[in-house]
Amino acid sequence: MEKSVLKIEHLKKFYHDKNGEIEAIKDIDLDIYDKEFLSIVGPSGCGKSSLLSILSSLEKATSGNIKFGHNNIKIGYMLQNDSLFPWRTILDNCLIGLEITHELNDDNKNKVIKLLNTYGLGDFIYKYPNSLSGGMRQRVALIRTLATDPDILLLDEPFSALDYQTRLALSDDVYKIIKNEGKTVIMVTHDLAEAISLSDRIVVLTKRPAEVKNIYNINLSNKSTPINNRKAKEFSTYYDMIWRDLDVHIQ
Repeated sequence: MEKSVLKIEHLKKFYHDKNGEIEAIKDIDLDIYDKEFLSIVGPSGCGKSSLLSILSSLEKATSGNIKFGHNNIKIGYMLQNDSLFPWRTILDNCLIGLEITHELNDDNKNKVIKLLNTYGLGDFIYKYPNSLSGGMRQRVALIRTLATDPDILLLDEPFSALDYQTRLALSDDVYKIIKNEGKTVIMVTHDLAEAISLSDRIVVLTKRPAEVKNIYNINLSNKSTPINNRKAKEFSTYYDMIWRDLDVHIQ
């Protein structure tokens, strides 16, 4: 049996406000495997982003366990917005994580330059973010996340701020980069087509308080790039099943 790199056991999360206690995550058990691309979908407000915040240690779980497959696992977190600093060059933006962790040296800097060159940003290394398109900025944000060489990447709606055509093109770019670099990915998205085209597995959460409602292994004919995966004969079947699982009612 494949060994998990991350095991979530009986995870619960409560928030407190002036009206009392809010249960955001009821009980989640989940295994994530090495180099898999796993997407999490669910109704709006069900706790998807809260789960990522807990996994990245930005928030604490109320109870439950998070176990990693080995010691010193690094987590990289890519947010919805690229959050590039306009006064720093593209290269300097990508080096921020290494500066914060005091790991910046010539070797690591050269690795980042190589990533920028490899993934079509070599001509922009010394330019500033305002010279880039939205899709290019998100590629920079991904390379900034990869610069610290994380074992697990957390992606929170990474394409949501982009127009449809750019989203499609960037999903191909991001998938290629992640697979080339051999990373494990947990992505939160509200876009089912995006999730099916990118993922090895999809976890469907219930409405708040979140529990795992279903897990789908995504097996597509001639699986390749996300854009081509949308043409697979099984695509619409997965879409219909997951949509029914979400049980969304428009008022």
